[in-house]
Amino acid sequence: MIENRTGTGHTRAKVILTGEHAVVYGEPAIALPLASLPMHATARHEPGPLALESVLYSGPLADAPEELAAPRAAIEATLDHLGLPHRDLTLSTESSIPAARGLGSSAATAGALALALADLAGRTLTAQEHFDLVQVGERVAHGSPSGLDARTTASTVPIWFQGGAMRPLDLHLSAHLVVADTGVHGRTRVAVADVRSFRDRHPARGAQLISELGAITRETVTDLRLDRPVLLGERLTRAHQALAELGVSSPELDRLQRTALDAGALGAKLTGGGQGGCLLALAADAASAGTIAAALRRSGAPRTWLHRIDARQPSTSQVPLA
Repeated sequence: MIENRTGTGHTRAKVILTGEHAVVYGEPAIALPLASLPMHATARHEPGPLALESVLYSGPLADAPEELAAPRAAIEATLDHLGLPHRDLTLSTESSIPAARGLGSSAATAGALALALADLAGRTLTAQEHFDLVQVGERVAHGSPSGLDARTTASTVPIWFQGGAMRPLDLHLSAHLVVADTGVHGRTRVAVADVRSFRDRHPARGAQLISELGAITRETVTDLRLDRPVLLGERLTRAHQALAELGVSSPELDRLQRTALDAGALGAKLTGGGQGGCLLALAADAASAGTIAAALRRSGAPRTWLHRIDARQPSTSQVPLA
């Protein structure tokens, strides 16, 4: 480790485009990295105890609050993996990714910190090494994580996920996404239990809805590859309707979804665990995205983010594809 240099790491937020909850029952899901919501981390040599600087806490890592237990676990695992001491280092993070909104904040944080430490040590992590280190933190944050967040926040292309297996997807879609925060923490575990309860009470209808969500995800692959934003928007709206019937939506999400459609969105749906969190709205162009975002804020969204989907952008990932 060179004492006068700074290591850097970069990851990004993620959204689940289609397939949330159905993935629990063996159907596929597609996640999309959001370069418009980056996570930056640095690691530098500084005498003294191992320290962290972030918007939530700044000070010795050993004294960090419980809400930072996940990145702390990832940091310690990375130090052990790289053979670095657990002192004389200061780590910092900078990001606007909100926590508990289904945007992968914990995985993005752990991933960027791992990359910063590896960069400081003059090492390049393989995709599997990076994934394993991020999963250390994700297990602390989520118990039994699927790994989708760990892969997608390190990627620059959409990820197909099914039955524990993942692969990158081709992207040739020219459109814009508006991400709107409901201002309410998502309740993934409650939503998962509610979907299970719906299936137990209405087995035929539950199976039909899960199958429909799987079909939407498979059709979405073609939309992404053939640049079909109008058809993709229709599928996103159908997916929201199915998820709402399963009990995954919320009054806040339903209100924002109606607002987005009324404002000209090609389609709109919740993303992630649901019962709070964020809404996705698909827009044909930048002007439409701005109009939709303004309408969503007037309808109660405390924050919105605009993301341009453009396959021509160069890869900026520090992690090679597996």
